[in-house]
Amino acid sequence: MLIFVLSFMILSCIWYSLLLTKDYIKKKKEGTLEEGSFIKLGLIGMLANFFDTLGIGSFAIETSLFKNLKLIEDKKLPGTLNVANTIPTTLEAIIFITVIKVEPVTLFSMLASAVIGAIVGAKFVSKFDEKTIQISMGIALLVVAALMTAGQLKLFPIGGDAVGLTGITLVIGIIGNFVFGALMTIGIGLYAPCMALVFALGMGAKAAFPIMMGSCALLMPFSSYQFIKNGAYSTKASVAIGILGSIGVLIAAYVVKSLPLSVLKWVVVCVIIYTSVVMFKSSKINNKKQPEVCTE
Repeated sequence: MLIFVLSFMILSCIWYSLLLTKDYIKKKKEGTLEEGSFIKLGLIGMLANFFDTLGIGSFAIETSLFKNLKLIEDKKLPGTLNVANTIPTTLEAIIFITVIKVEPVTLFSMLASAVIGAIVGAKFVSKFDEKTIQISMGIALLVVAALMTAGQLKLFPIGGDAVGLTGITLVIGIIGNFVFGALMTIGIGLYAPCMALVFALGMGAKAAFPIMMGSCALLMPFSSYQFIKNGAYSTKASVAIGILGSIGVLIAAYVVKSLPLSVLKWVVVCVIIYTSVVMFKSSKINNKKQPEVCTE
């Protein structure tokens, strides 16, 4: 079953990569490729995916930098986050799934539920207007900040040493990951909520890594397809992050074995909250502009 999961994951990533490459080449020929520094976008992806590999998550970090540096328009943020991080996340998943043991039925069922949730979510999210995206992202960021704060204050359940789920706990795990997969399409990272769920159901801390990374790696090619199809993402940023972000993953996985991240996590929480406030402000500005357009 593990071989099947890894094979499907790799094939899905190859399929997605071909779609992204085709779209990139097409836009470059047409002269419709987004402006901005390829290297700057790629370095942001490298930094975010470095910390993503260590369990912090990349979505919140990238959202904060994209928003505050005004590199990506708000409407394209959810799509860019999903499309750009697909390759680095797949690389993470392959590394952790082959190293950390999780009971096959638990792993397979939770990965599958996340994929289905993402497919359902992306169909709707990719068609949302800018104000809806801003409000959704603002809420999503606050949720991430709350989860990270709870983790820092050790409010999460302690967990256990189980490597698998059975019965009602497995059902809860499947339903939870379905919801997290759908929420991921509006920019809320799956890592923090999935880790909290795994702990709450009595599994060990290490078991969270292959589940959360594997879930993202499997769902992201399919959610990304919807965003690519609807043009609701930044093509240049996605290619840049796909390349340099993967380097960040390899550095974190093989060069940096461990890192004291407590202080850094608090900094990330503050940045996330600030960015969430900016998102809500932007949505209010758009709301005020709307009547002016209608009366003209």
